[in-house]
Amino acid sequence: MLAFIVQLYFLINNQNSLAAYKQPDELPEAKLPVSVIISARNEAQNLRDNLPSILEQNYPDFEVVVVNDCSYDDSDLVLADLKAVYPHLKIVTINEHVRFKTGKKFALTLGIKGAKNEHLLFTDADCQPASPNWITRMSAHFNEEVQLILGYSPCYKTKGLLNAIIRFETLKTAINYLSAALNKDAYMGIGRNMAYTKTLFFSNKGFAAHMQVLSGDDDLFVNQNATATNTAIEIHPDTFVYTSAKPTLASLYRQKKRHMGVGKLYKASHRRLLTFDAMSGLLFYGLFIWSLAFYFEPQLALGLFILRWTIQLIIYRRIFKKLNAKPLLWCLPFLDFVYYIYITVFGLIATFVKTTQWK
Repeated sequence: MLAFIVQLYFLINNQNSLAAYKQPDELPEAKLPVSVIISARNEAQNLRDNLPSILEQNYPDFEVVVVNDCSYDDSDLVLADLKAVYPHLKIVTINEHVRFKTGKKFALTLGIKGAKNEHLLFTDADCQPASPNWITRMSAHFNEEVQLILGYSPCYKTKGLLNAIIRFETLKTAINYLSAALNKDAYMGIGRNMAYTKTLFFSNKGFAAHMQVLSGDDDLFVNQNATATNTAIEIHPDTFVYTSAKPTLASLYRQKKRHMGVGKLYKASHRRLLTFDAMSGLLFYGLFIWSLAFYFEPQLALGLFILRWTIQLIIYRRIFKKLNAKPLLWCLPFLDFVYYIYITVFGLIATFVKTTQWK
């Protein structure tokens, strides 16, 4: 019963704020010069495929800064060809040093320093904005108070169960961090679609507090620098930044091993919140299955399951519509169950297994 109550708290008190959020549809006026920053290591094909959609954004004043981070593929040639066509492309090159191993945070820091504009928008080389209005809608939130903007980055839909699980995990993660931001308690964001100011970055010493940690250029930065008043969200479909889901369990394992280890560095209040969500969800499903298997109060267990699912369906139906994820709604009970196993397993892996390179 306690796990059920905790789960209802997250649904009604937290996630319902995203369901109720009204996203303006009118295209805002472009006001500010913007620098888009991308760190890329051995991303020649992705740069060739995705960078033109960023360089051709419908925005009057912007530059794209690509940090070619110690690449040994054809990234330099691809960037040189694009630079000849798009003069607003700026290339920052980092060369490999035998004694000094760089990471993504170092590359991004150089990109930020090299950017000419105060307002910065971030994505990755394997990402593509949904429309030419991405910069316009994301940057429109900047004002004297708002210095940090969180966007949404879904995965492309392909065939297979693994793709559906990854897309749902990406969606559920977004529901949690976007809802938290709306509730004035932002704890993370996704570097594939995020914006902040140079002033926010340098006044808080950039990534210095966690430079030794491989990941966290996005979620740790938000966790440490977001406040109740300086953060906004943007979820218009024009601003979705799409990426490909990992095609195999092995590649997913490598990605999640790198990403999930930073949670222990979140603020204590956020660690508790995420732990309560994960443990209550896992306990809820585990006790439900146990009750049915051993015939212990099965009517009560089934009633609580149906009640939670009904409330979840009511809230998630509106959220899934906003985030263009309605097909996943049909598999909600199964995917939600797999999600809690998924985050528990990868959370344990991240606790005991360390990784030493960002790409």
